[in-house]
Amino acid sequence: MFDILWRSVAIGVGGTVLMDLWAILLSFLPGQGKPNWAPIGRWFWHLRSGKVFHDDIGKAEPYAHELALGWIGHYAVGILYGILLIVFTGPSWLAAPTFLPAWILGIVTVGAGWFLLQPGIGIGWAASKLPNANKVRFLNLVAHTVFAAGMYGTALLIR
Repeated sequence: MFDILWRSVAIGVGGTVLMDLWAILLSFLPGQGKPNWAPIGRWFWHLRSGKVFHDDIGKAEPYAHELALGWIGHYAVGILYGILLIVFTGPSWLAAPTFLPAWILGIVTVGAGWFLLQPGIGIGWAASKLPNANKVRFLNLVAHTVFAAGMYGTALLIR
């Protein structure tokens, strides 16, 4: 059981690391900012009081350690997705990983961003309040595909 758990955690971390490396590479392109997990940390902080949806997370009460909390939350969610991948595929997937289940989970998890996180921080359902909503949606799909590739690659490395 411990073997399955540590592999699931490693798969989630591996996917998240590759997704972060992708975001850093994108940040070198014109018009792309560097990843900033502070607003997400602030959002996580406000969850403790039951506040899920904000009109503008930037106007919510700040938290001194929101950047660190954002990074921790980001990796905790990635680990949760790694565990869910093994729950849904079964432990036999660890012996012979295939990309398709990881990719399906990666695409499905875009929904958490579109329908929970993005409206939670005040940018609307699937970034609908942003002037470049379609670009954001496309980049979300690409980032979660990269996340899936990271989970799959990590599973291949540790099988």
